[in-house]
Amino acid sequence: MDEQPSEDENDAERGEQHLVLQSAEQFKALGHPVRHRMVNALRQRPATLRQLAEALGMSKGTIGYHVRVLREAGMVRLAETRQVRGGTEQYFALVSRSFKFHPDAKAGAQFLINAALDEMLPPEPGQATHTVLRHLWLTRAEAEAMEVRLRAMADEPAPTDPASGEAYGLLVSLFRADVPSLPPDEGN
Repeated sequence: MDEQPSEDENDAERGEQHLVLQSAEQFKALGHPVRHRMVNALRQRPATLRQLAEALGMSKGTIGYHVRVLREAGMVRLAETRQVRGGTEQYFALVSRSFKFHPDAKAGAQFLINAALDEMLPPEPGQATHTVLRHLWLTRAEAEAMEVRLRAMADEPAPTDPASGEAYGLLVSLFRADVPSLPPDEGN
């Protein structure tokens, strides 16, 4: 049986580095809806406080506070400074475009589900949307094969330019479900 490359090996081949989330400070920083939205905005490109304030519809002071919290949690860095009209403009960027959970992190799936629920907008007429919960009865080998297929689908490159369309979220989860199994029907 061929051994599949690990997720970390696949990421390294693509030159991607994940920020591994483990500390309570990181989860607290990402757990606030404003900071979560800010991280999603910064996935597009580095931005100034003014640009973030405009995108999020908030004051620069409020945005400055939330950027500071993200910086202290090690998730945002000062990317560059530019001189403009007698002042200095600071551009902030994510330390990594992608995050992953440390194996010992307790937040994991629940954190992602809550984040997805916070992001979900009600669908507009004719808009593509689909959410479903389905239970499958799989052998361990079938579950592992499904995981490989789901990872490949989730890892497909997607446009990151906001001018090319609207933002959609993709939450993919394959999990062992707590669904009881009925005993065989003795009447048949």
